[in-house]
Amino acid sequence: MLVVAEKEIAGLMTPEAAFEAIEAVFASMARRKAYNFPVVREAIGHEDALYGFKGGFDASALVLGLKAGGYWPNNQKHNLINHQSTVFLFDPDTGRVSAAVGGNLLTALRTAAASAVSIKYLAPKGAKVLGMIGAGHQSAFQMRAAANVHRFEKVIGWNPHPEMLSRLADTAAELGLPFEAVELDRLGAEADVIVSITSSFSPLLMNEHVKGATHIAAMGTDTKGKQELDPALVARARIFTDEVAQSVSIGECQHAIAAGLIREDQVGELGAVVAGDDPGRGDAEVTIFDGTGVGLQDLAVAQAVVELAKHKGVAQEVEI
Repeated sequence: MLVVAEKEIAGLMTPEAAFEAIEAVFASMARRKAYNFPVVREAIGHEDALYGFKGGFDASALVLGLKAGGYWPNNQKHNLINHQSTVFLFDPDTGRVSAAVGGNLLTALRTAAASAVSIKYLAPKGAKVLGMIGAGHQSAFQMRAAANVHRFEKVIGWNPHPEMLSRLADTAAELGLPFEAVELDRLGAEADVIVSITSSFSPLLMNEHVKGATHIAAMGTDTKGKQELDPALVARARIFTDEVAQSVSIGECQHAIAAGLIREDQVGELGAVVAGDDPGRGDAEVTIFDGTGVGLQDLAVAQAVVELAKHKGVAQEVEI
């Protein structure tokens, strides 16, 4: 098998390459050429950690595998980031393991790439202001990916802990964009595209906050109970997701479904928009991408990085 160490990923995988891989797998899912396996996600009763598996098979790209890992909220004491994961790829012809790939940076890149795909296809025309809700580790990846697919003129941001907003300011400066810290009501009123990436368990962006043509990439809710958006806001939007079953059970839509405000058949697939089978935004004032994160996205970027590692000669071959 090939091993691509975590330390090698930054020199191999670019936001552009991640975007291409994620865009392709969205289309493959919509054409029913790829499917995800049921997610396993459990609290292990140690270090407050959540641990699980996401996997799938893409028949069009012949990619089979899984990502193992989760969230360790106390990792700062170990000088590690909270999200830890590894991707394992298997030969679909024989079942033999073919690669083990460090998954931490790849997870950040694929999550940002997924929201960027939604921005490419669903952002209102002439969008100028990017709103960022959340200033954690993932936020910088989100902002860079958004700026790669759309020309914004300004970034505005909010975080529950204002002292962390320097990350957003620094990233915006790196991109040559002015940044301003604002309250959520102003963010919802002024931003044309909003990316929310928090670990909140209660709504932050309320229905009355959002004014005018807006696209929201809701990227933080991936577990039962987590929530970033007011269910009333979800109910008035045209909704798209990576996988409907996850959206209504562990994604942002779980709350609007539970409240009886929307039906499952109102949740569309972003992949259908990418594949040209769904018109996307249409005449909707507000669109939402409920980004729950699926195993196929992890496998797509892992396969891409394996090919890059082989080309550059940095993949280590190990007998097992």
